[in-house]
Amino acid sequence: MSEGKILVVEDEIPIRKLILFNLQRSNFEVMEAGEGKEALALVNNRTPSLVLLDIMLPDMDGFELCSKIRETHPRLPIVIVSARGQDMEKIMGLELGADDYIVKPFNPLELVARIRSVLRRTNQTVPKQPEPVIKAGPFHFEMKTQRLYKNGQLVKLTAREFQLIRLFFERFNEPLSRNQLLDEIWGQNYFGDPKTVDVHIRRLREKIEDDPSQPLFLKTIWGFGYSFQNSEINK
Repeated sequence: MSEGKILVVEDEIPIRKLILFNLQRSNFEVMEAGEGKEALALVNNRTPSLVLLDIMLPDMDGFELCSKIRETHPRLPIVIVSARGQDMEKIMGLELGADDYIVKPFNPLELVARIRSVLRRTNQTVPKQPEPVIKAGPFHFEMKTQRLYKNGQLVKLTAREFQLIRLFFERFNEPLSRNQLLDEIWGQNYFGDPKTVDVHIRRLREKIEDDPSQPLFLKTIWGFGYSFQNSEINK
């Protein structure tokens, strides 16, 4: 039985074929694209389980492609694979919605392991049976449909952002350390950069706070982590 359908977006044919070979050997179905427009068509028409995305593409920047995919498929897992390994480029990829960022050259076994890790995280079942709807201050949170509304307006969340906001809503006013967030959202076997927590928190604040630089709800606990709190909110 297949472990999932992976779209590999890579313009360098030898690298693409190597990735495809290792994914097929690891029991994944595969699709391939060498350009951004071709990749978008496959995402819209073939519904992959995960997109493995290179940054350097002939027709559009991979960051632009990542953003375009996120606009129409906010919960589709995306893993960036690139030779561009500077911290700012990693942060940019994560801020645009990538679930992981892998730097070339890479170990093919690690690549497969990290793909499986992302798929487990994004497809994990909810461990508790929470209330189907939580109303808190200006927020209306629907667990079943995975939708968050603020003042009646839909807030578009990625799969990772939904997991974060769900955890915060389940633990109002409770300080959560960065390590706790990594373990519970990304999994204890997460291979990536711990900075991804701060990147996703910043993106989430931009969506739910009137002034992300002065958050009223998602607050920083300096030297520790974060807490979702507000005097109007009661669990």
